[in-house]
Amino acid sequence: MAEVGIFVGTVYGNALLVAEEAETILKGKGHQAKVFEDPELADWQRYKDHYVLVVTSTTGQGDLPDSIVPLFQALKDDVGYQPELRYGLIALGDSNYDHFCGGGKQFDVLLQEQGATRIGNVLAIDANEHPEPETVANPWVEHWATLLK
Repeated sequence: MAEVGIFVGTVYGNALLVAEEAETILKGKGHQAKVFEDPELADWQRYKDHYVLVVTSTTGQGDLPDSIVPLFQALKDDVGYQPELRYGLIALGDSNYDHFCGGGKQFDVLLQEQGATRIGNVLAIDANEHPEPETVANPWVEHWATLLK
């Protein structure tokens, strides 16, 4: 079964809740999973030959939450090309704002530029339509877990 590092960017806790639910689902499917609430580059690099799941909300003008910015910057400035990486991405946002799910989109663009392979589609959750994001994320994670080798 797969090893999955779950990297969280959250402001109000919704992304963390989604990540914790994802961890439970993945473990229930026989995978090893661990949530990193204040992720660091060293945590990320432990999963470079495995899988990562990024779960992040969006703040400000499409920005990443402060809790995940240092990781994002380290990936951008210090890591570069990482073609061995396989990842999934859950983006939380509010479509009332111009930069809907901008934090997650930034992360996806960076990882694509670095040659990483996205497993499945990006899940964008709109707080307007789904005030409890786990109700949308959990079925997505159930499916995503079946794509891991």
